[in-house]
Amino acid sequence: MVVDDSVVIRGLISRWIASEPDMEVAASLRTGRDAVNQLERVNPDVAVLDIEMPDLDGISALPLLLAKKRNLIIIMASTLTRRNAEISFKALSLGASDYIPKPESTRVVTAADIFHHDLIQKIRSLGAKVRRAAQPSSRLAAQIPARESLSRPAVAHPELLRRELGTHAPRALLIGSSTGGPQALMTLVAELGPVIDRFPVLITQHMPPTFTTILAEHLARSSHRPAHEAIDGEVVKPGQIYVAPGGRHMRVTRQGADAVIVLDDGPPVNFCKPAVDPLFSSGIEVWQGGVLALVLTGMGSDGMRGGKEIVAAGGNIIAQDEASSVVWGMPGAVANAGICAAVLPLGQIAPKLIRLFSGDRS
Repeated sequence: MVVDDSVVIRGLISRWIASEPDMEVAASLRTGRDAVNQLERVNPDVAVLDIEMPDLDGISALPLLLAKKRNLIIIMASTLTRRNAEISFKALSLGASDYIPKPESTRVVTAADIFHHDLIQKIRSLGAKVRRAAQPSSRLAAQIPARESLSRPAVAHPELLRRELGTHAPRALLIGSSTGGPQALMTLVAELGPVIDRFPVLITQHMPPTFTTILAEHLARSSHRPAHEAIDGEVVKPGQIYVAPGGRHMRVTRQGADAVIVLDDGPPVNFCKPAVDPLFSSGIEVWQGGVLALVLTGMGSDGMRGGKEIVAAGGNIIAQDEASSVVWGMPGAVANAGICAAVLPLGQIAPKLIRLFSGDRS
């Protein structure tokens, strides 16, 4: 269900969805009021919901839609302003599954292409979770058309989920996350004070500019510790949370005795900018086997390549488990690669990290 007061955007998104073999447009509507009134008749799996609309805006329609259909996947769409970014964060706390920034002009081909790719990937990944939950029992699985199974992430085999911990004591915590990441990060850092106080924490969350500024502010409030967008050339210190700024890759390098932030304006990696792999790979240069990397909920496989390099250098990887992830793409990729020391529910990750950074290897 596409809900947007702009006939151009509404038509564009509807055409993109209709052209995908595993999707169909349930409805194309102009206001949040229309969406609420027609939800039960249309019964969509996913709603792409604009923030700014007449009569009933997206943030007002959101709780009304979820009250009618609790498992509805809602992706908030908005232009890239600070106000809309703040509203998008509020929407996540109210039950929206994800957000996507709309380009200011769809006439700019590059911007429209990125918007197109990201939106379809989000709909497919988030919608697949709803479909799996509603699927018939395994004895009927063979009857499901092949195209409906294309977006299902691979289920991790138990024997691949765990490897022995590396022998090096952790010296820095590097975190990668995407879809569902903001909520997971805020929950995590609220319990991670003993680690943050003694070690640097560096985070790459797939997010555009402005959104990462606000994410850092939210993380500071949740953790009661300093958190900010990383600055090119700044020295990395314990007691700080560094967030990769939207639109730039964050790496670290060594200058003398210091670890220093390097912001990279290179091309996207894994279709992402910032991407997790550059951060993970660069951490080895500074901390060698002392890197402890955490992969949280998110689409795709960003973080797997860098994670393999970390493990090869003697470091360790922990992944969020499937049940607590909004999308088990990134954490599923590292779990299935056999490089994780642990795969844990979100609520068990902070206690595990605190033990590891305290020298307890249990």
